[in-house]
Amino acid sequence: MKARLLHHGSVLLSSFILFIVVITVLFFLLELAPGDPVQALVGDVPLTEEFRDRLTAAYGLDEPTWERYLIYLGNVLTGNLGYSFATNAEPVLDIILSRAGNTLALAVPSFLLSAAGGIVLGSIAARTRKRWLDGGISGVSVGLFSIPNFWFGMLLIIVFSIMLDWLPTGGKSPYGQPGIAWEHMVLPVITMATSELAYKARIMRSSMIESLGQDFIDTARSKGLSSRRILWHHALPNALLPMVTVSGYSLGFILAGSVLVERVFGWPGMGLLLVDAIERKNNMVVLGITIVLTFTIIIINIVTDVVYGIVDPRLRAQFAPKNEVTR
Repeated sequence: MKARLLHHGSVLLSSFILFIVVITVLFFLLELAPGDPVQALVGDVPLTEEFRDRLTAAYGLDEPTWERYLIYLGNVLTGNLGYSFATNAEPVLDIILSRAGNTLALAVPSFLLSAAGGIVLGSIAARTRKRWLDGGISGVSVGLFSIPNFWFGMLLIIVFSIMLDWLPTGGKSPYGQPGIAWEHMVLPVITMATSELAYKARIMRSSMIESLGQDFIDTARSKGLSSRRILWHHALPNALLPMVTVSGYSLGFILAGSVLVERVFGWPGMGLLLVDAIERKNNMVVLGITIVLTFTIIIINIVTDVVYGIVDPRLRAQFAPKNEVTR
């Protein structure tokens, strides 16, 4: 137990250090980036020097860079991500939270679809190894994993929205209607899930092949169990262990990849907000979204590490007390 606590403590410490490094690098990079936050605050309106000085002092922009960095770092650690200069000094965290639900509405179904599809297709490919079905699944998986998601999204729009007119080209609902319409989710969800599904199918195939080669599978065959029962009831649980780690990291990739997908489909989530903030040189929103995504991915990785340690008997044995292991 002590060894496990030390391991988790080191993971938390390294994650915290990484979080601080990300904040520091992004802050100073955005300080060097072109753009005038005061002008972004008032829009395309001419400013007198007196008014500019008043705004600069009001928002603390006249302080030295290192001092503003320390103030910002302290604010971030207390949950304050600053204020948007392009939207009348609205709190950045409020802006992000207003879009987070839309991003999760795509990310969660994409994650579930990619995980379920990857497990099923990878298992089938392993069961039919060296046959045409295995070759087809493996070849398609490699091809889909190699396609950039924004290009794949535009291809889906051309086929299913323009040529066939089955699904809308973008947005989260018909114009003027609140909420999210399912038909608007289909194409972006497929776009976000496809490359991750292909990657998980490849990982699952390798893991399942290794599982099918274990001694307990030979024992199950000697008992006269059917191939289907051996595959799904005996080999699958053991083969799922690597998928725990892969799935945890996959959710982080899906969230990060939402930036391009939301841009392609005009989906009003955090990804589209980030692109708009970059175009408008709204540095505080850019910094805030990046920090939120970084923090989310770090938390996902920590949870994945803890869950893997729970479900993997080899790690449980590694961190178990010596007298408990030798019983």
